[in-house]
Amino acid sequence: MIRYILHKIAYTILTLFGVVSVIFLLFNVLPGDPAQMMLGQNENEAQLQIVRKKYGFDLPLSAQYGYYLNDLSPISFHSLNPENFCFYSENKYSGKRLFKINGYQVVLKFPYLRESFQKTGKEVSSVIKETLPNTAVLAVFSIIIALLLGIFLGVISAIEKDSWIDQTIQLVSTLGMSVPSFFSAILFAWLFGFVLREYTHLPMTGSLYQLDDFGEGIHLNLKNLVLPAVVLGIRPLAVVSQLMRNSLLEVLSQDYIRTAKAKGLSTARVIYKHAIKNALNPVVTAISGWFASMLAGAVFVEYVFGWNGIGKEIVDALNTSDLPIVMGAVLVIALLFIGINIFVDIIYGWLDPRIKLIK
Repeated sequence: MIRYILHKIAYTILTLFGVVSVIFLLFNVLPGDPAQMMLGQNENEAQLQIVRKKYGFDLPLSAQYGYYLNDLSPISFHSLNPENFCFYSENKYSGKRLFKINGYQVVLKFPYLRESFQKTGKEVSSVIKETLPNTAVLAVFSIIIALLLGIFLGVISAIEKDSWIDQTIQLVSTLGMSVPSFFSAILFAWLFGFVLREYTHLPMTGSLYQLDDFGEGIHLNLKNLVLPAVVLGIRPLAVVSQLMRNSLLEVLSQDYIRTAKAKGLSTARVIYKHAIKNALNPVVTAISGWFASMLAGAVFVEYVFGWNGIGKEIVDALNTSDLPIVMGAVLVIALLFIGINIFVDIIYGWLDPRIKLIK
């Protein structure tokens, strides 16, 4: 187990280093002056020079990359010279001071994702803290819907193999996988939030928390969760349904299943007690990838439904060229993706004792 954890930590560090490098290079070769993006229409040459010096925009790309890694690293170097804006700790962040070396203070801190270009003085980490929980709630509810309905439909489809029920479920699953999330979002918002609103009582747009009509407070509104959660869960539901069907059919053909039936156990008991657990392995693996994909698909779904999550924040940041928010959000999503995969590896080993964490 210790070897497995160390292996995964090393894998995480290398993967994040690659993601950080790609993101930095991608967004720093784009046309445009970051200083002008920050100042907007109010810039003058003096202000531009101050901002460029403060954030290191006037330095070579390699030096800017080094400063960016220093910002993200939990252990970083802070200059003791106030004129060195890029490294001077009072200008950006603070943490637990460890020791001094050659005019620098070595500091233990949380990764610093810098400040938003458009939201003056607001750190990217604060923006992510405000929006990521909403996206997490949306993704979790979508996964729950996909798992519950997908496993149920997959089991029914396997039991009723080659019947009209099986063929109908397979047809619906195929349609669910082929329809893009943004199209489903527009269709569901129009149909259930506008045309059939008299019966569904569901709004076309809205977030998890909303300001009431009198402006007296923010209230939890779970009705706004229904449509985006269903739309975001359609594609993984279709995948889970087909995977569960195929996996369960394979398990039901095994010798130990025939032995259990020969002992007089009912089909329902055999499926519930013996078959389903072993058939869940590919489903769990697929869900791990789909959960991370949901964070990407949430970008379109949140924007259509007006859901105040990290996906909508990314779209707004792209529209306003707020690159630090985009870069920070992508890094957080990458970290979540890696963490989810590690967790699923552990669950996968528990579901199938034949699989060892370290071979």
